[in-house]
Amino acid sequence: MAATRIRFGGYQGPASVHTRAIAAFDRALEQRLGDAVALQVEGNVAALGHKAADLLDLVERGAFDLCYFSSSYLAPRVPALGVLDLPFAIATREALFAALDGALGERLRAAIAGATGYRALAFWDNGIRHLSNRARPIRQPTDCAGLTIRTQDNAFHQAVFRALGFQPVAIDPSELPAAVAAGRVDAQENPLTNLVNFGIYQDHPHVTLSAHLFGVAPVLVNRARHDAWPEDVRAGVQAALAEVTAAQRGFAQADDVTCLATLAAAGNQVVELSAAERAAFAAAVAPVVDAERARLDRDLLDLLPAA
Repeated sequence: MAATRIRFGGYQGPASVHTRAIAAFDRALEQRLGDAVALQVEGNVAALGHKAADLLDLVERGAFDLCYFSSSYLAPRVPALGVLDLPFAIATREALFAALDGALGERLRAAIAGATGYRALAFWDNGIRHLSNRARPIRQPTDCAGLTIRTQDNAFHQAVFRALGFQPVAIDPSELPAAVAAGRVDAQENPLTNLVNFGIYQDHPHVTLSAHLFGVAPVLVNRARHDAWPEDVRAGVQAALAEVTAAQRGFAQADDVTCLATLAAAGNQVVELSAAERAAFAAAVAPVVDAERARLDRDLLDLLPAA
């Protein structure tokens, strides 16, 4: 019988916690299924001339079988995913992923399958998001006034940063490093691993550990293709992903430590917010967040591990 061919696409370089997880998935899949599966990996679709966001369409129409992607880009089509975009709302990343491995994850998987051509097979850690900028230290919302900030392509995110005084600009991840280097934006928000691996820290001397959002990257599969795989392949893929998801989350946590050391060695000014300072940011965006909460199902909000 011919091997089942599976094509997995990503949008980051080899040092990325996601790219490293795909490599681990390749090894885990081979251990379980051997020659029954042939995995082809494209670590960064930008090398093929695509934008990162193109991956969502590439998987849904079957050019790729699997990808990881920030849940924020899918939230306009899957409103339930908006629960993951509420800033200053999560207690810890451990609590969040425990919920995603339980009832919250089941609700979101069903919502994704019901509204798109995907199934969500796992939820990867997309990092704790912080602020960086080239202009000045940011300790309070008034420090954000007038600064242009790169955001993900998500209208709610833009409303949140506008409430802080930023001027938001959506830029594809593949174009972000060049945009920062060219000064097209004054600020951006990302996990520390992206701040370092994209080279952003070299142009942004000021970093604020705002921890405003805990990022989640669902591992998405083309639903029709997945459902047509032989049963042993589906089971093997799921088992390999379960193993690798635990490792991927470990990569993400470890990278926070090494990236902080990189920033210290480079001389970046890292601001650690006090509880009162962080509360001031949360208060500034509260009207926008409250309006978004009102649009979400109460039952879904109750599954979120609140801060």
